[in-house]
Amino acid sequence: MLTNSNKIVSIKQLALIGLAASMLWLSGCATNPVTGRSNLILVPESWDQQVGAQQYQPSLQSQGGEYDIDPVLTEYVSEVGQRVAQHSENDLPYEFTVLNSSVPNAWALPGGKIAINRGLLTELNSEAELAAVLGHEVTHAAARHGAQAQSRGVLLQGAVVGTSIALQGKEYGQIAALGAGLGAQLVTTRYGREAERESDYHGMRYMAAAGYDPQGAIDLQETFVRLSEGRNQDWLNGLFASHPPSRERVQNNRRTAAELPKDGDLGRQRYQQRIAYIKRVEPAYEAYDKGLAAAQEGNWNAADQFARQAIQIEPKEANFYALRGDAAASRDNLSAAENFYDQAINRNPDWFYLSLRRGIIRQRRNNLNGARSDLKTSLEYLPTGTAVYQLGLLEKRAGNRQLAIQYLQNAVQAGGEIGQRAAAELQQLGVNQVR
Repeated sequence: MLTNSNKIVSIKQLALIGLAASMLWLSGCATNPVTGRSNLILVPESWDQQVGAQQYQPSLQSQGGEYDIDPVLTEYVSEVGQRVAQHSENDLPYEFTVLNSSVPNAWALPGGKIAINRGLLTELNSEAELAAVLGHEVTHAAARHGAQAQSRGVLLQGAVVGTSIALQGKEYGQIAALGAGLGAQLVTTRYGREAERESDYHGMRYMAAAGYDPQGAIDLQETFVRLSEGRNQDWLNGLFASHPPSRERVQNNRRTAAELPKDGDLGRQRYQQRIAYIKRVEPAYEAYDKGLAAAQEGNWNAADQFARQAIQIEPKEANFYALRGDAAASRDNLSAAENFYDQAINRNPDWFYLSLRRGIIRQRRNNLNGARSDLKTSLEYLPTGTAVYQLGLLEKRAGNRQLAIQYLQNAVQAGGEIGQRAAAELQQLGVNQVR
């Protein structure tokens, strides 16, 4: 017998406990489609498809929206991604898109939904490096790493996640996305060393099978290590947060490359040709990012000047006009702000933030019908506590008490400053119990 001061447990009881634990483990085990090993996965494969389909568009919206100025670039990235993904052991409906964000990052949702940021594409040097990035993300999806994280309890279905889009001024508070907690966690989760090792290894297998030189994966990790050692904050906040680089990963990739064919293509010239446009307009986005930083510090004059510089270089980018609108709104120049948001939406009607901001300005200008239309359009792209709260205020002004209460009750769920404001509005309406 095994004893302690309070309990006596027989060997037979321990055996029964061990058997029960083993049965629980086996009941939750599933074969990893990539490695063939058993992993603890408590959700079926249909979970991957459902979560990927439900969370992809909200995740794209909350990460800056799709980069649509150069559609040929997205087609190119998708072609490379599909070329690599066809060698995966898990036949998923893979999708690839480019996000309009300067933060160097790439991520995969379950079910094969994959995105890479404009800011990472400008840092790569060859098509083989791009294939290495996409092969890595394909493996995360194919090996069901998201489902494994969910099964370990790493991911918790959340109702709210704060987004880091454009400004978060004092007047409007933090933009909070409703019902997008799981997708945001999947985008930013750190899968663990073993999952990263699997994704490096099998991603290199896929890229080599697709005809790429695995040296691209070595070059990629060496670049990541160099940049991380330089402590570039954008990099630390982007890809490195969920895919930490290390010298160990460089050496692992070297060993893997030794096992793979050496006659693959690096595609340096072809890659440079394909990214020539975003490299040419990169100074515009650098100015815009400086403008966002100035806005965060409340220096709206500088923010507006940087936005002007950005527009001179790249007049097709909607976000530059939106920043000018934000600057005008900060000075209570509502007519100018609405005009800038008009110009932004004319260039890109498909990003939630632009309709949200114009809706707020239109409400302040007493254009309730226009504001209502904009705020509802914003909600179609990404449900946010900010938009729901603004609709609550709007319907209160319009005399639609019950509708106002419904919106405000939903806005309370956003928490934070918006939730507190919504609760205060409900109290003014005589509603003390929030459902």
